[in-house]
Amino acid sequence: MIQHLIKNIDFSKVIEMESLVDYQEGTVISRTLSQGKASSVTLFAFDKGEEISSHSSNGDALVYILDGESEITVGDEKFMVKKGETIVMPAGIPHALLAVEKFKMFLIVIFSQ
Repeated sequence: MIQHLIKNIDFSKVIEMESLVDYQEGTVISRTLSQGKASSVTLFAFDKGEEISSHSSNGDALVYILDGESEITVGDEKFMVKKGETIVMPAGIPHALLAVEKFKMFLIVIFSQ
């Protein structure tokens, strides 16, 4: 039997990535596609005004905005990141995300082995 490393998504089917998570009023919705020692892949949908407060990770985190716009803080710098744009948040540096409007993101975190 083959063990799939990717979950919560149909295989061998063309899918619009942003359709895999829906907005929900007053909350953040997430859908994990893969989780392991080396990496994690997660989709998020943030309602306007929702946030993930400042924290740091022991892996480099790449965020790709699928819809909307977010204010992303990396260290002491703030960035406005919108649909079609990406930013990398380096390991060990505090970062935070704020939904200035509803937004969806694709998050890939790569951990050192």
